[in-house]
Amino acid sequence: MKVIEYIESKVRDEKLHMTLIDPDDQSPKESAKIAMEARNAGTDAIMIGGSTGITREIMDETIKEIKNAVELPVIIFPNSASVLSPYADALYFMSLLNSRSVDMLIGQQIKGAVYVKKLGIEPIPMGYIIVEPGMTVGRVGQAKLIPRAHPEEAVAYALAAQYFGMRLVYLEAGSGAPEPVPPEMVSMVKNEIDIPLIVGGGIRTPEKARAIARAGADIIVTGTIVEMVENIEEELGKIISAIKE
Repeated sequence: MKVIEYIESKVRDEKLHMTLIDPDDQSPKESAKIAMEARNAGTDAIMIGGSTGITREIMDETIKEIKNAVELPVIIFPNSASVLSPYADALYFMSLLNSRSVDMLIGQQIKGAVYVKKLGIEPIPMGYIIVEPGMTVGRVGQAKLIPRAHPEEAVAYALAAQYFGMRLVYLEAGSGAPEPVPPEMVSMVKNEIDIPLIVGGGIRTPEKARAIARAGADIIVTGTIVEMVENIEEELGKIISAIKE
């Protein structure tokens, strides 16, 4: 089964959680340990990526270690074409739709397309939309941030992604954001699109995860939390339980 089929089939029955691991923040073996604890907590997939500092060598070694440790899908969350790895199960072939940079809209995708085909990695077309405050990804991606008070702008971008034929929409507040995407924005976007909605950034408590899930997110991504707590399995388990309850 392709990874996109796995995602689409699971979201018909339940909310999903994905754990984002930045391979630049720890060794490959430590990343694999995080993945094991996340699996034990109930996560549905592992995403690998970050905004800065990642090399292809780090990606390769990290993904190999994680694949040896868990049987969950491993999906590349790329910051550029330079981090593609043949060892992943899939990658988000994404366009940062509200970027001012042509490179982020289509340039990096052109650079990586032939390599993706050559490596045989499953590409999952995704519309990526950055919401205030955006954090590092907003700055690096030169995003024209979606104002938190204007959810209708996020709706327009999300519908455009669906009409382009993208399989997923991702609303991102930015890693380490003080607050997640507003639940009202999540709800408005979900009410207008027919494809799965991912929400990430600033989700560090069960209460915030529950609010985003109830607002309509199909998939919730957490990353910073696994770098902040000592007992990842226990703390992440609380968040995942809140999402799936």
